[in-house]
Amino acid sequence: MDPAARAQLASNGLFGHVDLAALEHLLDDCARCVIAAGATLLQPGAANDCIYVVLRGELRVYAGGHEAPAHTVIGIGECVGETSVIDGRSAAALVIAAAETELLAVPPAILWALIERSHGFARNLLATLAGRQRADNLALVTTASRSLEFEQAASVDALTGLHNRRWLSEAFPRAIRRCEQDGTPLCLVMADIDHFKALNDAHGHLTGDAVLRAVARRLAQSLRAPDLVARYGGEEFAVLLPRTATHEGRRIAERLRLSIELLSLAKLTDGALAKVTISCGVAPLGLDTALPTLTAAAESALARAKAGGRNRVEVAGT
Repeated sequence: MDPAARAQLASNGLFGHVDLAALEHLLDDCARCVIAAGATLLQPGAANDCIYVVLRGELRVYAGGHEAPAHTVIGIGECVGETSVIDGRSAAALVIAAAETELLAVPPAILWALIERSHGFARNLLATLAGRQRADNLALVTTASRSLEFEQAASVDALTGLHNRRWLSEAFPRAIRRCEQDGTPLCLVMADIDHFKALNDAHGHLTGDAVLRAVARRLAQSLRAPDLVARYGGEEFAVLLPRTATHEGRRIAERLRLSIELLSLAKLTDGALAKVTISCGVAPLGLDTALPTLTAAAESALARAKAGGRNRVEVAGT
């Protein structure tokens, strides 16, 4: 395997913190393919006999059809198709390339060999399966049980539909503790909408609310399955990226920033479409793992991004 492909695999997901050199003879037997932006990789009900690992580009998973918002965004090092390969059943969701995407196709025989030869790979695969199962279970429970309505209302921001700061204060420390115990990296991203007060003053709070909802929806759609996002307050959002090193955290923050820059939003009072940008501060997990310390570092980096001209990403400690 060439060095570029090895670096892509080792950056995140299934092969994060795995000794690729010991597995290279297996990976060399896996096919690589490129699919165009907008192309369909998996169809609900269709047979599937490979796990697909993203080497370059991005996939989007739609649980309710292409018309609904994306259920999950699959980035570099992450995979799709694992459930249908393991249980031998058809694909359950629609998977489409969001951009031209290069994939590593891992057939069942090689998958089981990877599991047998690498505890790290097996752990990462279990974490992927557990994270997706947890998300699906939460959606089922929320839909099926109206008794959760009041608990949900206490932890969800009514305007944007994201989790709120109260939920953040409980969920983020748990994720931080897991990464600390596992010895894996983590990043916190604080993102703030640029010039939001001026937008509100010029075009009114209804327009401002529409912008907040659109930005929140795009942020949620652009994240990976294990990531956590919440409205921190006002026009500021917090994104926690478990098992993510500093360079990958910067890359994800840049992807979020660009996705908002390209977003067409609510109509303004003069009939034009609102265009907004965000500034981001990224803080990696350090020796002090307390959430307030991590938040303060990310907020400081965010302030530097604002002072440096906005619509940019800054990393704490650089």
